[in-house]
Amino acid sequence: MPTQVDVAVIGSGPGGYVAGIKTAQAGLSTVVIEKERLGGVCLNWGCIPTKSLLRNAELYEALQDADAYGFKVGKLGFDPEKIVGRSRQVADKMNRGVAALFKKYKVTSMAGTARFKAPLQLEISDEAGKTEILSAKNIILATGARPRAIPALPVNHTTTMDYRDALQLTRFPKKLLIIGAGAIGVEFAYYFSTFGVEVHLVEMLPQLLPNEDPEIAALLEKSFRKRGIHCYTGTTVEDFKAGKSKVEAVLKGKKDSQPISCDQALIAVGMEASVEGLGLENSGVAQEKGFIKVDEQLRTNIPHIYAIGDVAGRQLLAHKASAEGEVAAAAIAGHPTHPIDYRQIPACTYCQPQVASIGLTEAQCIEQGLKIKVGKFPFAASGKANAIRHLDGMVKVIFGEPFGQLLGAHLIGPEVTELVAELGLAMRLEATYEEILATIHAHPTLSEAVFEATGVAYGLSANF
Repeated sequence: MPTQVDVAVIGSGPGGYVAGIKTAQAGLSTVVIEKERLGGVCLNWGCIPTKSLLRNAELYEALQDADAYGFKVGKLGFDPEKIVGRSRQVADKMNRGVAALFKKYKVTSMAGTARFKAPLQLEISDEAGKTEILSAKNIILATGARPRAIPALPVNHTTTMDYRDALQLTRFPKKLLIIGAGAIGVEFAYYFSTFGVEVHLVEMLPQLLPNEDPEIAALLEKSFRKRGIHCYTGTTVEDFKAGKSKVEAVLKGKKDSQPISCDQALIAVGMEASVEGLGLENSGVAQEKGFIKVDEQLRTNIPHIYAIGDVAGRQLLAHKASAEGEVAAAAIAGHPTHPIDYRQIPACTYCQPQVASIGLTEAQCIEQGLKIKVGKFPFAASGKANAIRHLDGMVKVIFGEPFGQLLGAHLIGPEVTELVAELGLAMRLEATYEEILATIHAHPTLSEAVFEATGVAYGLSANF
């Protein structure tokens, strides 16, 4: 292993491995240090394996509805071990893919835990306790985030779980309490409820998915309730006790309190930056509200030290981390950089119905005193949605006046995590409603809902 490099990247998640490859492509000697598995949390224990699990749930749900499609299916069952096993196979394949990319682009991979000894000097410790000193001209911190620890809601990894426990669970509980209705909470609520688990989903704030448009969140809650998921918004968890075989708690709402007893609980109350053990005190790197403070080129307060992805705060999203990795790599290489417009980063949640959004919400526009036009088109009026029997949800688009530029889009329904890319491109190019309406959308497709919602905003829809 080298003892001095141009760039050392700590963490190999979607931010770290992209930054490592981009600096290597620029001709810089690069080492990526990873203490667990290449690909980080997203690839190994987050984004990728959870989407594999959710796909299993979607197929199981479709097979249960087989008669509506004209199929005769016998007694339907499922094998949790095979379901989890498939998700691990997918993660393993992607892990090998990162290793192959590192080899292709001559990125050195180093297994171990990194700790600052000085601002541009790291001590790397492997599992056997052997240490090496690595000096770097530039360091990129890409250590990600971990579940926020709440003393009142301790995780014992048996009756109380975090997301990593949940995605490897091969014996499903009869009754599950999920605390926190962000993306992790609602995705697992859908997953477990589809396989017959009685799910109780609790959120302290007034709506599911607190960062989403309230109208979209209300439609998700309505859909979840139809599925049999018990939703408690504006509710806190008190008197939480985790035993060896049960979890007991009191759910306190605005009007009353009720006791609840479940087999297990999933704690999904947010994330915090993974900075423990980094020795930041030896680097001088400043933090702000628990995350590392950076400028628009992802520089910290210490020259030649950068931070990207979850550890740098803002949206804790894999694609945001990758985008920041590209900016940081360009800055280090001396290439032109363009600051990230964080308003144009899409958010996606992969339960059913899916949820996706980009830009401002209607409420944010009103708070800012913007004049707007809003268009909504329900999937119940979509020919393609009817053909595939996924009618829940809608597309909501927001345009500014007087120029008609797209300010925000909020979607709930089938495959909306794919549809949001069109709206992201429209925002990037500062498209107006006229340009969206001048774009011919194939029929029948789900993407027509974007076209129709835009038409509704200006009284120009022929189909609603």
